[in-house]
Amino acid sequence: MRCHHYELSKEIPTTDVNIILYRLHMATEHSESPRQRPAAPKDVRRAPLDAIDHILIDELRRDARMPNNALAAAAGIAPSTALGRVRSLVERGVIRGFHAEIDPDALGQGIQAMISVRLQADARRRISEFGEQIAALPETLNIYFIAGADDFLIHVSTVDTAALRHFVVDNLSAHPAVAATETILIFEHIRPRGQRAPMTD
Repeated sequence: MRCHHYELSKEIPTTDVNIILYRLHMATEHSESPRQRPAAPKDVRRAPLDAIDHILIDELRRDARMPNNALAAAAGIAPSTALGRVRSLVERGVIRGFHAEIDPDALGQGIQAMISVRLQADARRRISEFGEQIAALPETLNIYFIAGADDFLIHVSTVDTAALRHFVVDNLSAHPAVAATETILIFEHIRPRGQRAPMTD
């Protein structure tokens, strides 16, 4: 940006000096290219969800592969509107992704379990490190950092109970940061149906 020095006469009244300075400031500001100006901060506040958003979310929760036309019909809106709404939900982080639910039995991993883990008192500062280590194991489906007496809840799938025992003993019980574990076998996963939000005017 070019710098200009202007020498003003002492005979000019104060009000006229202010006018001249203002005009010089405005001329300099308008001469700057858009790239030189700092970008205005984006409004990152998440807009509230309305009844239509809840319907779309509930339908996609039940079937993430639902065609857009069927999704629009369920919500009572035009297909183009449904497409724009879903895109907005994704961009705003409400919908984090679309995932395939895999049957562990088909992969030869018919045993599933939830394992609660309590860390040693002096290992609490390494919570993130422990979580990343367990999340990287192939048997781990999900890992949750929780409140209460325990620190983690780990959802795993294995070939059989012997493999599950090895997972617990080798990766958890033998870990120096782990104080205690409790393993709960899962007999069946019953997925709840989402409740449709009521339509509002």
